[in-house]
Amino acid sequence: MLDRQARIEQVLHALLPSADVAPKRLHAGMRYAVLEGGKRVRPLLAYGAGQLAGANEERVDRVAAAVEMIHAYSLVHDDMPPMDNDVLRRGKPTVHVEFDEATALLVGDGLQSLAFQVMAEVAVADDPKRQVGMIDMLARACGSRGMAGGQAIDLEALGKAMSVPELEFMHIHKTGALIRASVALGARCGSALSDSQLGALDHFSKFIGLAFQVVDDVLDADSSTATLGKTAGKDALNNKPTYVSALGLERARALAAELRDDAIAALDALPRGGGRLRELADFIVLRKF
Repeated sequence: MLDRQARIEQVLHALLPSADVAPKRLHAGMRYAVLEGGKRVRPLLAYGAGQLAGANEERVDRVAAAVEMIHAYSLVHDDMPPMDNDVLRRGKPTVHVEFDEATALLVGDGLQSLAFQVMAEVAVADDPKRQVGMIDMLARACGSRGMAGGQAIDLEALGKAMSVPELEFMHIHKTGALIRASVALGARCGSALSDSQLGALDHFSKFIGLAFQVVDDVLDADSSTATLGKTAGKDALNNKPTYVSALGLERARALAAELRDDAIAALDALPRGGGRLRELADFIVLRKF
């Protein structure tokens, strides 16, 4: 994991525009938002799936960078005053605090565009039609029927109680869509998996995407700001519906474990029982930050 985290850091460093290139403030903000922070869960999942599919790692580098750029852009916009209005992310001031709100808005826009550029400008699959399909997959994952749509549902739900099925619907889009895309894109950089195995991978990523959000809700309720690197306790303070508010802390923890078991069971159909993805499932559910 440390090796892949270091690798994606180098890839992102090379792909992001230099802060010495005009517009310098925008490019400095983009680098600030992406580099030197975060668990890199989505790139790690892409690398794990790519390994199972026999993918060239340089191809996986591209999709791993693209999903991390999309994720970083979503965090920049999430943290802004019209949404979560947070001042801390990854242990440092949020982009709109460190720079300004207008720059933060443009940082997110720039990162989103760059993600598609890095997916399109070199071959990441043997078949060009397959590559177009991968770009389409990423677009759907971050659009109104994916991550952006999930965020819209989240904003509409402030101050309201939500049932567990309603929470699942929201987070399948808000958090799960990009996690599922990370796995699917990494796998499609290679060609060693059958359609049924790709389906099993999708089942894995659906379960682990939900587990990731459940654990996030638990950590927000049960960890410190220093541990998380972002403001703890904001869900309750803002009266946001979460798995903890719907189920209680202990039941939410149990649900995360159940989802992890379901995810790992889906990997049984894959070579080496899912390899690194099985270990990443443990990391996602057992993490403390």
